[in-house]
Amino acid sequence: MSREDTTSAAVLEQLRRRSADPKRRILFAGATVVTMDPRLGVLAPADLLVEGETILAVGPELDRDGAVVVDATGTILAPGFVDTHRHAWETQLRRIMPDVDDLGGYVMSTLAGHATVYRPEDMYIGTRLAALTAIDSGITCMLDFSHNSRTPEHSDAAVQALIDTRIRGVHASMGPHFGDWDKQWPGDLSRLRETYFAADGQLLTLRLAALATDEIGGPALAYGPELARTAQDLGIGVSVDAVFGIPSSQAVLDWEKAGILGADVTLIHATGLTPEAWRAIGGTGTTIALAPTSDAQIGLETAVPAVDEALSAGVRPGLSIDVEVALASDMFTQMRALHAIQRMRAVNAVHGTGRKPARITTHDVLDFATLQGARTNGLGGTTGSLTPGKKADLLVIRAEDLNNMPLNDPIGTVVLGSDARNISAVLVSGEPRKWNGQVLDVDLPALRDQVHASREYVLHTPTA
Repeated sequence: MSREDTTSAAVLEQLRRRSADPKRRILFAGATVVTMDPRLGVLAPADLLVEGETILAVGPELDRDGAVVVDATGTILAPGFVDTHRHAWETQLRRIMPDVDDLGGYVMSTLAGHATVYRPEDMYIGTRLAALTAIDSGITCMLDFSHNSRTPEHSDAAVQALIDTRIRGVHASMGPHFGDWDKQWPGDLSRLRETYFAADGQLLTLRLAALATDEIGGPALAYGPELARTAQDLGIGVSVDAVFGIPSSQAVLDWEKAGILGADVTLIHATGLTPEAWRAIGGTGTTIALAPTSDAQIGLETAVPAVDEALSAGVRPGLSIDVEVALASDMFTQMRALHAIQRMRAVNAVHGTGRKPARITTHDVLDFATLQGARTNGLGGTTGSLTPGKKADLLVIRAEDLNNMPLNDPIGTVVLGSDARNISAVLVSGEPRKWNGQVLDVDLPALRDQVHASREYVLHTPTA
Protein backbone atom coordinates (compact mmCIF):
# COMPACT_ATOMS: atom_id res chain seq x y z
CA MET A 1 0.00 0.00 0.00
CA SER A 2 1.08 3.60 -0.41
CA ARG A 3 3.06 5.24 2.37
CA GLU A 4 1.43 8.07 4.27
CA ASP A 5 2.35 9.89 7.46
CA THR A 6 0.64 10.93 10.68
CA THR A 7 -0.40 14.29 9.22
CA SER A 8 -2.50 12.57 6.57
CA ALA A 9 -6.28 12.71 6.78
CA ALA A 10 -6.39 9.96 4.15
CA VAL A 11 -4.51 7.43 6.25
CA LEU A 12 -6.63 8.27 9.29
CA GLU A 13 -9.73 7.63 7.19
CA GLN A 14 -8.31 4.25 6.13
CA LEU A 15 -7.69 3.32 9.75
CA ARG A 16 -11.16 4.36 10.86
CA ARG A 17 -12.89 2.52 8.02
CA ARG A 18 -11.21 -0.68 9.23
CA SER A 19 -11.46 -0.02 12.98
CA ALA A 20 -13.92 -2.88 13.56
CA ASP A 21 -11.52 -5.40 11.99
CA PRO A 22 -9.59 -7.18 14.79
CA LYS A 23 -6.92 -8.06 12.23
CA ARG A 24 -6.43 -4.51 10.94
CA ARG A 25 -2.71 -3.84 10.53
CA ILE A 26 -0.82 -0.57 10.81
CA LEU A 27 2.88 -0.48 9.91
CA PHE A 28 4.89 2.52 11.12
CA ALA A 29 7.90 2.48 8.81
CA GLY A 30 11.38 3.94 9.12
CA ALA A 31 11.16 5.42 12.62
CA THR A 32 13.56 5.59 15.52
CA VAL A 33 11.83 3.19 17.90
CA VAL A 34 12.47 3.77 21.61
CA THR A 35 10.99 0.51 22.88
CA MET A 36 11.80 0.89 26.64
CA ASP A 37 12.03 -2.90 26.59
CA PRO A 38 15.44 -3.75 28.13
CA ARG A 39 15.86 -6.59 25.66
CA LEU A 40 15.11 -4.49 22.56
CA GLY A 41 16.49 -1.05 23.40
CA VAL A 42 16.44 1.63 20.70
CA LEU A 43 16.08 0.48 17.08
CA ALA A 44 16.84 2.81 14.17
CA PRO A 45 15.68 2.82 11.52
CA ALA A 46 12.98 0.31 12.28
CA ASP A 47 9.34 -0.53 11.73
CA LEU A 48 6.57 -1.25 14.21
CA LEU A 49 3.62 -3.41 13.23
CA VAL A 50 0.28 -3.19 15.03
CA GLU A 51 -2.46 -5.76 14.55
CA GLY A 52 -5.80 -4.82 16.06
CA GLU A 53 -5.07 -3.70 19.63
CA THR A 54 -1.66 -5.33 19.88
CA ILE A 55 1.96 -4.72 18.90
CA LEU A 56 2.78 -7.62 16.59
CA ALA A 57 6.44 -6.96 15.75
CA VAL A 58 9.26 -4.42 16.00
CA GLY A 59 12.32 -4.45 13.75
CA PRO A 60 13.79 -3.44 10.41
CA GLU A 61 11.95 -4.00 7.13
CA LEU A 62 8.87 -5.77 8.49
CA ASP A 63 6.35 -7.43 6.20
CA ARG A 64 3.83 -4.81 5.17
CA ASP A 65 1.39 -7.09 3.35
CA GLY A 66 -2.19 -5.93 4.00
CA ALA A 67 -1.13 -3.11 6.33
CA VAL A 68 -1.88 0.58 6.25
CA VAL A 69 1.68 1.86 5.95
CA VAL A 70 2.51 5.06 7.80
CA ASP A 71 5.75 6.74 6.79
CA ALA A 72 7.37 7.45 10.16
CA THR A 73 10.69 8.70 8.80
CA GLY A 74 11.97 11.53 10.94
CA THR A 75 9.93 10.53 13.96
CA ILE A 76 10.47 8.78 17.28
CA LEU A 77 8.06 6.02 18.29
CA ALA A 78 7.83 5.68 22.06
CA PRO A 79 5.51 4.02 24.56
CA GLY A 80 2.68 6.15 25.84
CA PHE A 81 3.40 7.76 29.19
CA VAL A 82 1.72 6.35 32.31
CA ASP A 83 0.38 8.68 35.01
CA THR A 84 0.21 6.83 38.34
CA HIS A 85 -1.82 9.39 40.33
CA ARG A 86 -3.95 12.36 39.32
CA HIS A 87 -7.02 13.86 41.01
CA ALA A 88 -8.82 14.31 37.72
CA TRP A 89 -12.12 15.69 39.07
CA GLU A 90 -10.38 18.97 40.03
CA THR A 91 -9.38 19.92 36.50
CA GLN A 92 -11.83 22.80 35.95
CA LEU A 93 -9.99 24.48 38.87
CA ARG A 94 -6.66 24.38 37.03
CA ARG A 95 -3.93 26.66 38.38
CA ILE A 96 -6.42 28.38 40.66
CA MET A 97 -3.68 28.40 43.34
CA PRO A 98 -0.36 28.27 41.43
CA ASP A 99 1.64 29.55 44.40
CA VAL A 100 0.04 27.38 47.07
CA ASP A 101 1.98 27.67 50.31
CA ASP A 102 1.58 24.18 51.72
CA LEU A 103 -0.57 21.06 51.90
CA GLY A 104 -2.94 22.69 54.39
CA GLY A 105 -3.71 25.50 51.95
CA TYR A 106 -4.62 23.00 49.25
CA VAL A 107 -6.66 20.82 51.60
CA MET A 108 -8.73 23.64 53.04
CA SER A 109 -9.35 25.39 49.71
CA THR A 110 -10.00 22.38 47.49
CA LEU A 111 -10.99 19.39 49.61
CA ALA A 112 -12.79 21.17 52.47
CA GLY A 113 -14.15 23.88 50.18
CA HIS A 114 -14.76 23.43 46.46
CA ALA A 115 -15.07 19.62 46.58
CA THR A 116 -18.12 19.75 48.82
CA VAL A 117 -20.33 21.35 46.14
CA TYR A 118 -19.41 19.08 43.24
CA ARG A 119 -22.29 17.46 41.40
CA PRO A 120 -21.92 14.28 39.33
CA GLU A 121 -21.79 16.39 36.16
CA ASP A 122 -18.86 18.36 37.60
CA MET A 123 -17.06 15.08 38.29
CA TYR A 124 -17.63 14.07 34.68
CA ILE A 125 -16.45 17.35 33.19
CA GLY A 126 -13.30 17.58 35.30
CA THR A 127 -12.33 13.97 34.71
CA ARG A 128 -12.99 14.12 30.97
CA LEU A 129 -10.95 17.32 30.62
CA ALA A 130 -8.06 15.71 32.52
CA ALA A 131 -8.15 12.56 30.38
CA LEU A 132 -8.27 14.48 27.09
CA THR A 133 -5.38 16.67 28.20
CA ALA A 134 -3.45 13.55 29.18
CA ILE A 135 -3.92 12.10 25.69
CA ASP A 136 -2.87 15.40 24.09
CA SER A 137 0.43 15.33 26.01
CA GLY A 138 1.13 11.65 25.33
CA ILE A 139 -0.24 10.02 28.48
CA THR A 140 -2.08 6.91 27.30
CA CYS A 141 -2.72 5.44 30.77
CA MET A 142 -3.95 7.53 33.70
CA LEU A 143 -4.78 6.53 37.25
CA ASP A 144 -7.57 8.79 38.44
CA PHE A 145 -7.39 8.97 42.23
CA SER A 146 -11.06 9.90 42.53
CA HIS A 147 -11.39 11.03 46.13
CA ASN A 148 -14.64 12.94 45.82
CA SER A 149 -17.07 10.01 45.50
CA ARG A 150 -19.96 11.61 47.41
CA THR A 151 -22.63 9.38 45.90
CA PRO A 152 -22.72 6.37 43.57
CA GLU A 153 -23.64 8.82 40.83
CA HIS A 154 -20.42 10.78 41.41
CA SER A 155 -18.41 7.59 40.89
CA ASP A 156 -20.44 6.63 37.82
CA ALA A 157 -19.76 10.02 36.27
CA ALA A 158 -16.00 9.76 36.85
CA VAL A 159 -15.87 6.28 35.32
CA GLN A 160 -18.02 7.31 32.36
CA ALA A 161 -15.64 10.17 31.60
CA LEU A 162 -12.77 7.70 31.29
CA ILE A 163 -14.88 5.45 29.08
CA ASP A 164 -15.88 8.34 26.81
CA THR A 165 -12.32 9.59 26.29
CA ARG A 166 -11.06 6.07 25.48
CA ILE A 167 -7.92 6.44 27.56
CA ARG A 168 -6.47 3.44 29.37
CA GLY A 169 -8.00 4.52 32.64
CA VAL A 170 -7.55 3.29 36.19
CA HIS A 171 -10.39 4.42 38.43
CA ALA A 172 -9.14 4.50 42.03
CA SER A 173 -12.19 5.20 44.16
CA MET A 174 -12.24 6.85 47.59
CA GLY A 175 -14.76 8.71 49.70
CA PRO A 176 -14.34 12.46 50.28
CA HIS A 177 -12.37 14.02 53.11
CA PHE A 178 -14.97 16.60 54.16
CA GLY A 179 -18.64 17.51 53.76
CA ASP A 180 -21.81 15.48 53.35
CA TRP A 181 -21.71 12.22 51.43
CA ASP A 182 -23.64 8.96 51.22
CA LYS A 183 -21.02 6.84 53.03
CA GLN A 184 -21.45 4.31 50.21
CA TRP A 185 -17.70 3.80 49.92
CA PRO A 186 -16.03 1.29 50.12
CA GLY A 187 -19.14 -0.90 49.82
CA ASP A 188 -19.98 0.61 46.44
CA LEU A 189 -16.76 -0.80 44.95
CA SER A 190 -18.51 -4.12 44.43
CA ARG A 191 -21.25 -2.48 42.34
CA LEU A 192 -18.67 -0.50 40.36
CA ARG A 193 -16.69 -3.63 39.63
CA GLU A 194 -19.69 -5.56 38.39
CA THR A 195 -21.07 -2.64 36.37
CA TYR A 196 -17.94 -1.34 34.66
CA PHE A 197 -14.98 -3.64 35.21
CA ALA A 198 -16.24 -7.20 34.84
CA ALA A 199 -14.76 -7.90 31.40
CA ASP A 200 -11.15 -8.99 30.97
CA GLY A 201 -8.94 -7.09 28.57
CA GLN A 202 -10.90 -3.84 28.61
CA LEU A 203 -9.36 -0.38 28.71
CA LEU A 204 -10.50 0.38 32.27
CA THR A 205 -9.38 -1.16 35.54
CA LEU A 206 -10.46 -0.54 39.14
CA ARG A 207 -8.45 0.09 42.29
CA LEU A 208 -9.25 0.99 45.89
CA ALA A 209 -7.89 4.38 46.96
CA ALA A 210 -7.07 5.30 50.55
CA LEU A 211 -5.00 7.62 52.70
CA ALA A 212 -1.95 6.62 54.70
CA THR A 213 -3.18 7.90 58.07
CA ASP A 214 -6.28 9.38 59.70
CA GLU A 215 -4.78 12.86 60.17
CA ILE A 216 -6.79 14.53 57.38
CA GLY A 217 -9.84 12.45 56.54
CA GLY A 218 -10.37 10.34 59.65
CA PRO A 219 -9.97 6.60 60.24
CA ALA A 220 -12.55 5.47 57.66
CA LEU A 221 -10.30 6.59 54.79
CA ALA A 222 -7.01 5.28 56.23
CA TYR A 223 -5.50 2.12 54.75
CA GLY A 224 -5.41 -0.85 57.08
CA PRO A 225 -6.45 -4.51 57.37
CA GLU A 226 -10.15 -3.85 56.74
CA LEU A 227 -9.64 -1.94 53.48
CA ALA A 228 -6.93 -4.41 52.44
CA ARG A 229 -9.43 -7.23 52.91
CA THR A 230 -11.99 -5.36 50.78
CA ALA A 231 -9.49 -5.00 47.95
CA GLN A 232 -8.41 -8.62 48.24
CA ASP A 233 -12.00 -9.87 48.13
CA LEU A 234 -12.61 -7.83 44.97
CA GLY A 235 -9.30 -8.81 43.40
CA ILE A 236 -8.17 -5.22 42.89
CA GLY A 237 -5.08 -3.22 43.75
CA VAL A 238 -4.71 -0.40 46.26
CA SER A 239 -3.31 3.12 45.85
CA VAL A 240 -2.47 4.97 49.09
CA ASP A 241 -2.03 8.75 48.98
CA ALA A 242 -0.47 11.24 51.40
CA VAL A 243 2.35 8.89 52.37
CA PHE A 244 4.91 11.15 54.02
CA GLY A 245 6.73 11.77 57.25
CA ILE A 246 6.97 9.96 60.57
CA PRO A 247 3.25 9.04 60.93
CA SER A 248 3.24 7.37 57.50
CA SER A 249 6.54 5.66 58.28
CA GLN A 250 4.95 4.06 61.31
CA ALA A 251 1.91 3.13 59.23
CA VAL A 252 4.15 1.38 56.70
CA LEU A 253 5.71 -0.70 59.48
CA ASP A 254 2.24 -1.54 60.79
CA TRP A 255 1.16 -2.64 57.31
CA GLU A 256 4.26 -4.79 56.98
CA LYS A 257 3.46 -6.48 60.27
CA ALA A 258 -0.15 -7.03 59.17
CA GLY A 259 0.99 -8.52 55.85
CA ILE A 260 -0.85 -5.96 53.72
CA LEU A 261 2.03 -4.57 51.67
CA GLY A 262 3.03 -6.02 48.30
CA ALA A 263 3.20 -5.53 44.55
CA ASP A 264 -0.53 -4.76 44.35
CA VAL A 265 -0.14 -1.79 46.74
CA THR A 266 1.14 1.61 45.58
CA LEU A 267 2.34 4.25 48.02
CA ILE A 268 2.07 7.78 46.64
CA HIS A 269 4.70 10.47 47.37
CA ALA A 270 6.67 8.43 49.98
CA THR A 271 8.39 11.66 50.95
CA GLY A 272 10.36 11.98 54.19
CA LEU A 273 10.01 8.32 55.19
CA THR A 274 12.37 6.65 57.63
CA PRO A 275 15.00 4.07 56.59
CA GLU A 276 12.97 1.40 58.39
CA ALA A 277 9.91 2.23 56.29
CA TRP A 278 11.96 2.00 53.10
CA ARG A 279 13.31 -1.39 54.21
CA ALA A 280 9.71 -2.62 54.57
CA ILE A 281 8.72 -1.20 51.19
CA GLY A 282 11.66 -2.74 49.36
CA GLY A 283 11.33 -6.06 51.15
CA THR A 284 7.68 -6.52 50.23
CA GLY A 285 7.85 -5.42 46.58
CA THR A 286 5.48 -2.52 47.24
CA THR A 287 5.32 0.00 44.39
CA ILE A 288 5.90 3.75 44.60
CA ALA A 289 4.31 6.64 42.70
CA LEU A 290 6.41 9.79 42.89
CA ALA A 291 4.92 13.25 42.30
CA PRO A 292 8.04 15.33 41.58
CA THR A 293 6.50 18.76 41.05
CA SER A 294 3.94 18.26 43.82
CA ASP A 295 6.54 17.50 46.47
CA ALA A 296 8.77 20.37 45.37
CA GLN A 297 6.18 23.06 44.63
CA ILE A 298 3.66 22.45 47.40
CA GLY A 299 6.45 21.66 49.87
CA LEU A 300 5.34 18.23 51.04
CA GLU A 301 7.37 17.04 54.02
CA THR A 302 11.04 17.46 52.93
CA ALA A 303 9.88 18.77 49.51
CA VAL A 304 12.40 16.40 47.86
CA PRO A 305 11.02 13.65 45.59
CA ALA A 306 12.11 10.35 47.11
CA VAL A 307 13.78 8.88 44.03
CA ASP A 308 17.11 8.16 45.72
CA GLU A 309 15.42 6.45 48.65
CA ALA A 310 13.28 4.35 46.31
CA LEU A 311 16.23 3.25 44.19
CA SER A 312 18.29 2.45 47.29
CA ALA A 313 15.43 0.20 48.47
CA GLY A 314 15.36 -1.57 45.10
CA VAL A 315 12.17 0.13 43.91
CA ARG A 316 11.95 1.75 40.48
CA PRO A 317 9.06 4.20 40.87
CA GLY A 318 6.33 5.46 38.58
CA LEU A 319 5.64 9.17 38.08
CA SER A 320 2.46 11.20 38.49
CA ILE A 321 0.87 14.61 37.98
CA ASP A 322 -1.19 14.95 41.22
CA VAL A 323 -3.27 18.18 41.41
CA GLU A 324 -3.77 20.52 38.48
CA VAL A 325 -5.06 23.23 40.82
CA ALA A 326 -1.39 24.09 41.38
CA LEU A 327 0.71 22.00 38.99
CA ALA A 328 1.50 21.25 35.36
CA SER A 329 -0.59 18.69 33.46
CA ASP A 330 2.05 16.79 31.49
CA MET A 331 4.64 14.06 31.97
CA PHE A 332 7.44 15.96 30.24
CA THR A 333 7.42 18.38 33.19
CA GLN A 334 7.56 15.54 35.73
CA MET A 335 10.49 13.87 34.00
CA ARG A 336 12.47 17.07 33.68
CA ALA A 337 11.78 18.20 37.23
CA LEU A 338 12.87 14.86 38.69
CA HIS A 339 15.92 14.66 36.44
CA ALA A 340 17.06 18.16 37.43
CA ILE A 341 16.30 17.87 41.16
CA GLN A 342 18.03 14.50 41.61
CA ARG A 343 21.12 15.47 39.62
CA MET A 344 21.39 18.80 41.46
CA ARG A 345 21.26 17.03 44.82
CA ALA A 346 23.69 14.32 43.71
CA VAL A 347 26.32 16.83 42.65
CA ASN A 348 25.73 19.04 45.67
CA ALA A 349 26.18 16.07 48.03
CA VAL A 350 29.74 15.42 46.82
CA HIS A 351 30.82 18.94 45.89
CA GLY A 352 34.39 19.54 46.96
CA THR A 353 35.01 15.93 48.02
CA GLY A 354 36.32 14.49 44.78
CA ARG A 355 33.71 11.72 44.91
CA LYS A 356 31.64 10.91 41.86
CA PRO A 357 27.97 11.92 42.06
CA ALA A 358 25.34 9.16 41.72
CA ARG A 359 23.13 10.73 39.07
CA ILE A 360 20.06 9.33 37.36
CA THR A 361 19.81 9.52 33.58
CA THR A 362 17.27 10.50 30.97
CA HIS A 363 16.76 6.77 30.37
CA ASP A 364 15.89 6.36 34.05
CA VAL A 365 13.19 9.02 34.07
CA LEU A 366 11.70 7.78 30.78
CA ASP A 367 11.64 4.28 32.29
CA PHE A 368 9.82 5.67 35.34
CA ALA A 369 7.31 7.48 33.08
CA THR A 370 6.55 4.39 30.96
CA LEU A 371 7.46 0.85 31.95
CA GLN A 372 7.65 1.43 35.70
CA GLY A 373 4.48 3.52 35.68
CA ALA A 374 2.64 0.65 34.01
CA ARG A 375 3.95 -1.80 36.61
CA THR A 376 2.95 0.59 39.39
CA ASN A 377 -0.60 0.76 38.00
CA GLY A 378 -0.76 -3.04 37.88
CA LEU A 379 -0.51 -3.06 34.08
CA GLY A 380 3.11 -4.03 33.48
CA GLY A 381 2.12 -6.90 31.21
CA THR A 382 -0.25 -4.71 29.21
CA THR A 383 1.49 -1.43 28.43
CA GLY A 384 4.58 0.67 29.21
CA SER A 385 6.91 -0.59 26.46
CA LEU A 386 6.81 -1.27 22.74
CA THR A 387 7.07 -5.01 23.26
CA PRO A 388 5.41 -7.45 20.87
CA GLY A 389 2.34 -8.87 22.60
CA LYS A 390 1.59 -5.73 24.58
CA LYS A 391 -1.24 -3.36 23.72
CA ALA A 392 -0.41 -0.69 21.14
CA ASP A 393 -0.26 2.36 23.42
CA LEU A 394 2.26 4.56 21.65
CA LEU A 395 3.38 8.04 20.64
CA VAL A 396 4.70 9.38 17.35
CA ILE A 397 7.00 12.31 18.15
CA ARG A 398 8.33 14.55 15.35
CA ALA A 399 12.10 14.53 15.69
CA GLU A 400 12.72 17.07 12.92
CA ASP A 401 10.61 19.88 14.39
CA LEU A 402 12.36 23.16 15.08
CA ASN A 403 12.92 22.38 18.77
CA ASN A 404 14.09 18.77 18.21
CA MET A 405 16.28 18.69 15.10
CA PRO A 406 18.80 17.27 14.49
CA LEU A 407 18.12 13.96 16.18
CA ASN A 408 21.26 12.93 18.07
CA ASP A 409 19.99 11.06 21.13
CA PRO A 410 16.38 9.84 20.89
CA ILE A 411 15.80 9.30 24.63
CA GLY A 412 17.34 12.67 25.42
CA THR A 413 15.10 14.21 22.77
CA VAL A 414 11.95 12.69 24.27
CA VAL A 415 12.82 13.71 27.82
CA LEU A 416 14.55 17.07 27.39
CA GLY A 417 13.50 18.35 23.98
CA SER A 418 9.91 17.40 23.29
CA ASP A 419 6.51 18.59 24.44
CA ALA A 420 2.89 18.10 23.42
CA ARG A 421 3.25 20.14 20.19
CA ASN A 422 5.74 17.57 18.85
CA ILE A 423 3.36 14.63 19.33
CA SER A 424 1.92 13.98 15.91
CA ALA A 425 -0.09 10.89 16.87
CA VAL A 426 -1.21 8.96 19.95
CA LEU A 427 -2.64 5.46 19.79
CA VAL A 428 -4.40 3.77 22.72
CA SER A 429 -4.88 0.04 22.26
CA GLY A 430 -4.28 0.46 18.54
CA GLU A 431 -6.86 3.22 18.06
CA PRO A 432 -5.77 6.73 17.03
CA ARG A 433 -6.70 9.23 19.75
CA LYS A 434 -4.53 12.08 18.47
CA TRP A 435 -3.66 12.59 14.82
CA ASN A 436 -1.91 15.38 12.94
CA GLY A 437 -1.34 17.05 16.30
CA GLN A 438 -5.03 17.17 17.25
CA VAL A 439 -6.95 15.12 19.81
CA LEU A 440 -9.72 13.34 17.96
CA ASP A 441 -13.48 13.30 18.54
CA VAL A 442 -13.63 16.41 20.70
CA ASP A 443 -16.11 19.24 20.14
CA LEU A 444 -13.80 21.83 21.66
CA PRO A 445 -16.28 24.76 21.74
CA ALA A 446 -18.88 22.57 23.47
CA LEU A 447 -16.30 21.24 25.93
CA ARG A 448 -15.12 24.76 26.66
CA ASP A 449 -18.68 25.86 27.44
CA GLN A 450 -19.16 22.88 29.78
CA VAL A 451 -15.87 23.49 31.58
CA HIS A 452 -16.57 27.18 32.10
CA ALA A 453 -20.12 26.55 33.30
CA SER A 454 -18.94 23.90 35.76
CA ARG A 455 -16.17 26.14 37.08
CA GLU A 456 -18.61 28.99 37.64
CA TYR A 457 -21.00 26.70 39.51
CA VAL A 458 -18.25 25.29 41.72
CA LEU A 459 -16.70 28.65 42.50
CA HIS A 460 -19.95 30.47 43.23
CA THR A 461 -21.96 27.86 45.10
CA PRO A 462 -21.66 28.38 48.88
CA THR A 463 -19.89 25.54 50.67
CA ALA A 464 -21.32 23.93 53.79
